[in-house]
Amino acid sequence: MESAFTTTENLKSKPDDAALGFGTIFTDYMFNMDYAPDNGWHSPRIEPYAAIEMDPATMYLHYGQGVFEGLKAYRTESGRIQLFRPQENLKRLNRSCRRLCIPEVDEGFVLDAMKQLIGTEKDWVPAAPETSLYIRPTIIAMDPFLGVRASYTYRFFIILSPVGAYYPEGFNPVKILVTSDYVRAVRGGIGEAKTPGNYAASLLAGEHAHEAGYTQVLWLDGVEQKYIEEVGSMNIFFVIDNEIITPELNGSILPGITRNSVITLAQKWQDKICERKISIDELMDAHAAGKLQEVFGAGTAAVISPVGEIKYGDKVIAIGGGEVGPVAKKYYKAITEIQYGQAEDPMGWIVPVI
Repeated sequence: MESAFTTTENLKSKPDDAALGFGTIFTDYMFNMDYAPDNGWHSPRIEPYAAIEMDPATMYLHYGQGVFEGLKAYRTESGRIQLFRPQENLKRLNRSCRRLCIPEVDEGFVLDAMKQLIGTEKDWVPAAPETSLYIRPTIIAMDPFLGVRASYTYRFFIILSPVGAYYPEGFNPVKILVTSDYVRAVRGGIGEAKTPGNYAASLLAGEHAHEAGYTQVLWLDGVEQKYIEEVGSMNIFFVIDNEIITPELNGSILPGITRNSVITLAQKWQDKICERKISIDELMDAHAAGKLQEVFGAGTAAVISPVGEIKYGDKVIAIGGGEVGPVAKKYYKAITEIQYGQAEDPMGWIVPVI
């Protein structure tokens, strides 16, 4: 199966690399592919970026049967373009598909199509420090039907967006708010799938956090509201008494690619790291005892995001005196240098595009 290619002469102006935000500018082309029971995934094509026509009864609009991924392409100092662990994103995409009753895609074919699309849009990959080309593969249910069942037809598409820093703070400590009023997910639900409903469910708590002056929400488990799970856009790590601790995957936490990269590097370097349950009370007690040294998030959008303040109920704790800690710096430097081709890739994580 080969991808058709439709060209356009109506090309957009490229943005200034130094002024990029996140997710507001899109490239000239996109990848599309359709699914039908009789044909499977078919009609792969690269074509001009355009709106997707939908019937008002399209099932995705009513029931949210859809999944997506997020990854990036990086331009090296020599001008090469490369991807960071894209196979892991595509494996996770298919895991999400299984959970949402969506037909799986051929991971190898999709990776080749992604590379072809990025190669077509190579001039859109920014070169300024800490910029990249964000890649958003998405699958949505397309049947025009108001009954509740899995759709029979689907659209898979990939769009690209040149981006700068995800958080306005950049690589500086952010402030997060622990919510006890809402939960993100529960075991047995869809928390470990990358599906739009999980993010929609987080919006109200996120608005409350922003109104209170906080960047993100730190979610507790949905049963006891006691154990820490993740932040809205990233997994979370704590350095307590010289040990790195991150909540264990339990079915309601998204298995982050950057999270796994931190764990893998820690094991390679023989840093003391542990995946286990950690309660919010344990975290607050560790701070009170002077043992909480650092907190940082890990995710594709921000890579590593240090946390400088956490609010839980009427308690506010400061971490690191407003400075980025050495552990966060170490992992941020290691991962970003691999991503941008500034260091060796001993783990075989890099996939070249051109």
